Amino acid sequence: MSTGEAAGSRSSPSSVEIYDTTLRDGSQLEGISLTVEDKLRIARQLDSLGVHYIEGGWPGSNPKDDEFFARARDELALETSTLVSFGSTRRVKGRTDEDLTLANLLASGTEVACIVGKCWDYHVLEALRTTLDEGVAMVADSVRFLTDNGMRVFFDAEHFFDGYQDNREFSLAVLEAAAIAGAERLVLCDTNGGSLPTRVEDIVGAVVDYLDTPVGVHLHDDTGCGVANALAGVRAGAIQVQGTINGYGERTGNCNLVPIIANLSLKLGVETVPPDRLERLTAVSHHVAELVNFTPDPQQAYVGSSAFAHKAGLHTSAIARRPDAYEHINPAAVGNGTRFVVSEMAGRSTVELKAEELGLDLDGKAIGEIVDTLKKLEHAGYHFEVADASLELLMRGASGWKQPYFELESFKVGTEHRSGTGARAWNEVAVEMETEATVKLHVGGERMVATGEGNGPVNALHAALMMAMGDRYPAFRSISLIDYKVRVLDTAAGTAAVTRVIIDSTNGDRVWTTIGVSTNIVEASWQALVDSLVYGLLHSEASASNDRADKESRG
Repeated sequence: MSTGEAAGSRSSPSSVEIYDTTLRDGSQLEGISLTVEDKLRIARQLDSLGVHYIEGGWPGSNPKDDEFFARARDELALETSTLVSFGSTRRVKGRTDEDLTLANLLASGTEVACIVGKCWDYHVLEALRTTLDEGVAMVADSVRFLTDNGMRVFFDAEHFFDGYQDNREFSLAVLEAAAIAGAERLVLCDTNGGSLPTRVEDIVGAVVDYLDTPVGVHLHDDTGCGVANALAGVRAGAIQVQGTINGYGERTGNCNLVPIIANLSLKLGVETVPPDRLERLTAVSHHVAELVNFTPDPQQAYVGSSAFAHKAGLHTSAIARRPDAYEHINPAAVGNGTRFVVSEMAGRSTVELKAEELGLDLDGKAIGEIVDTLKKLEHAGYHFEVADASLELLMRGASGWKQPYFELESFKVGTEHRSGTGARAWNEVAVEMETEATVKLHVGGERMVATGEGNGPVNALHAALMMAMGDRYPAFRSISLIDYKVRVLDTAAGTAAVTRVIIDSTNGDRVWTTIGVSTNIVEASWQALVDSLVYGLLHSEASASNDRADKESRG
């Protein structure tokens, strides 16, 4: 190991690896409970953003993570990111070839494993109740075992900043052992989250000077300095930052990768995600928030809905002409937009760009109407940032388009409670519920009445619509709902509260999201369901038309 150069000769790296642990550390936040499907979809969002590493979870620790890694082999076709499995070192005085945690890492199917080991002598002596020499050996043996079996290994040095302060010789000995055994990254963890930027910068710099192996940082936000600590670590020479989207994580959270990515890329000139994907930052942040069923923070730096919002007043026209005089970056760089509250200019450029993307020819009047409609709907609780399909249908409607597939006369939903007492005792046999929905539609000039049954209102309505339209529109049968989320928007109103329903659907080739909002949860669900089906039929027709044109051009 090299003792390194003088601290004064250090410089920030030109690029930094972004390591996301939303699927593991982020899910430890109170209120977050991810399904395997949620985890797969978040991973796809992270891959689209271009993060370097996605930590999928701890194989062997629970059935959900086992299923995730099993399904990831076939269902998670990552284009830019590398999937990582997480685990710990071997047990005290244990054998690596008999250690179940290490065996599960090898069986996870990932190229990279990240293992955590203790770097604070206090923890080794008091928590593990073993010697410091054994603490070092546990790390070295585990890293060597995994590398000898063909895995790349990152080492998370748990409680490093506290340990370095108390006994730097031991903490550095652990890092040195991991490096000699083959660890590619030595990640310094502020596990308790109590460090401040000056401390992080000094300690990271000392480690970078002491060792040749590249250093990373894993930071929590207990002092409110998670992002600042990450920037300080990079300034001191760290080439990897571990964190979570939107700062989700245990206690007060992990360091928030959203502003970290933006600050490094746009303020410090340090490359993070691919430059052409930086504009996806807002969409990914909001999409992940919806997937974990949390309201996006409107004041979150860079990506919040209020991050570039300006109230109407004397300066409104000046902001429109010279936004750089009032905004620290161009919001489009991170996929956000300038917003003028209570102003006819609000969002016009964003709407124009979206219309161009969709191939819609909208005049100034139509664009103004869309902007006004979006304002009203967002005030009512709609959130089109994550409802791409509903937004497209709204904009097509402004151009004069009307969906041609059906016209609703009425629908009715009823639920029958068929057995049980209605009590909620944990030892009670599950109550059987059955929901029936009837729809009356006009399809191609013909009045259709159809009834469907399901395990809930949305399932029953979908079945009824399938009965009514499945024969006329074969593409309907390929459309399936893959996720359904409900959020109460004004909890103070109790059972009279406005609810927002988000539905994700697929036809096997693409996935889209729709939204509905109402004080009636069934009505909100109906809105989102209809948008989903109309969007699916519309694009199935367009796809079929393109296929025909392609065949004709070749024939």
